[in-house]
Amino acid sequence: MAPRSNELPSTGFALEIDGRIKTEFDNREGAESGAVALKRRFPGLQVRVYDASTKSRHEVKV
Repeated sequence: MAPRSNELPSTGFALEIDGRIKTEFDNREGAESGAVALKRRFPGLQVRVYDASTKSRHEVKV
């Protein structure tokens, strides 16, 4: 099995789950709704949305 790359995207948004980038999105709304759905299903996970344009993250709380 090849090792996974955990590089941050250069554009768009991404979900960061327990410190690893998992899914990329083109818009903030898609990333936010995906993060909220995931956090509701698995409340023990640390879910953050990464914004490539500002190079910042914010944690999702439900």
